[in-house]
Amino acid sequence: MTTSNPSGPVIRTRQLTKTFTRHKQTVEAVRGLDLDVAPGELVAFLGPNGAGKSTTLRMLTTLLTPTSGTAEVVGHDVVAAQRQVRRSIGYVGQGNAAAHQQRGRDEVVSQARAHGMSRRAAHARAEELLDAFDLAEHAGRPVSTLSGGQRRRLDVAIGLVHAPPLLFLDEPSTGLDPQNRVNLQEQVRRLHEEVGTTIVLTTHYLEEADALAGRVVVIDHGRVIADDTAPRLKSALGDLVSLGFDSPDLAAAAAERAARLPGATVHHHGADVDVRVAGGRDLAAGLVTDLAAAGSAVRRLEVSGPTLDDVFLDLTGRSLRESDQTTTAASTPATTSATEGAAA
Repeated sequence: MTTSNPSGPVIRTRQLTKTFTRHKQTVEAVRGLDLDVAPGELVAFLGPNGAGKSTTLRMLTTLLTPTSGTAEVVGHDVVAAQRQVRRSIGYVGQGNAAAHQQRGRDEVVSQARAHGMSRRAAHARAEELLDAFDLAEHAGRPVSTLSGGQRRRLDVAIGLVHAPPLLFLDEPSTGLDPQNRVNLQEQVRRLHEEVGTTIVLTTHYLEEADALAGRVVVIDHGRVIADDTAPRLKSALGDLVSLGFDSPDLAAAAAERAARLPGATVHHHGADVDVRVAGGRDLAAGLVTDLAAAGSAVRRLEVSGPTLDDVFLDLTGRSLRESDQTTTAASTPATTSATEGAAA
């Protein structure tokens, strides 16, 4: 049995793979995942529904057994030492964890008692967490009467009741309105910065990954296709410089000249030209001057920084937003019942 090694990675996987059988066909939900997460990191798994994000989390939290490969969490093997893994982590799944008819405070106390705390310690820990997540004034109400944002914050509090060094959050903001989403994100950010908890979350919200995570792991079709900080992923792609001209002929001439910029990707459509290039914001003024001198005066100029969706589009040839909407629309009860979230 593996023993805990606090100086090593909190998460370490090698060729981690999970397959399912669906309609007599093998579906590879996760394909050969190699991942190391250091103590204190906040990592976001980003990808559309069906990419393999939630399946990965469920293997790391011992809820699913890997088909092949290995994974260690807080120094413990997820297959050989499941009990030790579960004692060392907090996990907040996509559904609400608290019983609907229980009062919020009682639910946190019950969870603390289940982790072996004395009655006094359990009540003290419950009050500490309820205060930390701005739930103290609502804690005497049945969980069913809490708002969606309050229930999700209660779920996170329950996941932290035993003060784990590692917290998994599976789609924590799904179903929340924008205000509650921002509120929950602030709570997660504070937990990471002030307490130092290592956090791994899955999300298909681009803004959430960009705002929260120090590291973004982009997953598509069960594979990691990018792994870096959000700023570096975006800066490597470059800014988008959009140019408009008086005629398609002028635009074609401008596209030819713009293509000479080192590392530039140019798209010409009608009287418009889009140039994707690193440092585009700084290059735009000089490009406009050069084009005017060559007889292609620019009538419209727009410069926009890259987004994580642009990164995903560059990596896969499709938009993450469109992929998520298509996957969601295509889901049916027949396909989701047997493998609920299996390839999520």
